[in-house]
Amino acid sequence: MHWCWAAASSGRDEHGEKLSIGNAILSRWPIASHTQARLPAGQIEDERRVAVHARIETPDGALPVFTTHLTYGPGLSRVRTAQARALARFVTQHAADCAYPPVVTGDLNAEPGSDELRLLGGLLTSPAVPGLVLIDAWRYAEPADPGFTWDHRNGYQADSVIPDSRIDYILVGLPRHRRGKVRSVQLAGTAPVDGIWPSDHFAVVADLEQ
Repeated sequence: MHWCWAAASSGRDEHGEKLSIGNAILSRWPIASHTQARLPAGQIEDERRVAVHARIETPDGALPVFTTHLTYGPGLSRVRTAQARALARFVTQHAADCAYPPVVTGDLNAEPGSDELRLLGGLLTSPAVPGLVLIDAWRYAEPADPGFTWDHRNGYQADSVIPDSRIDYILVGLPRHRRGKVRSVQLAGTAPVDGIWPSDHFAVVADLEQ
């Protein structure tokens, strides 16, 4: 697959080998260009967060895709709110001239009704950037499915003190000539494979109108 990557922070493991943590976008179609933006820092001095953008050349035109990982921690909504505002500005800068609306994905570490999501959604409050409205794809899921991506059924989360939560998202801008309209959405990675869980989070998978 075509891909792009941006490191958020680096360190070393117990053997002294350098490790980097960041965000990546993978695509079946070519990536015409990509860029990144540093997000406001959290309360931990060496914690850095980035947003990554890829302009994907689909057969029907440019698709602007973004991904990020906002600061983790109960009670840190103020930090994530600043990051959400910076993310919204970044999206606006790179999505204007595309055939498709922006698609924003990531572990936002925030619940659906949080200030962070309300600012990005632009439906329950004024959007972080005027005119930028990002629809939560999970609104098209089965109403009875809570869509928890942080879930105690996950072997990695069995002892977590954090309650089951929906903190991972696919957000999509308003359709452009029906392009980008959410057709379906579901979770993936909700069971171990050969006894191994693929991640400590469940994944969100959405199908969009082409």
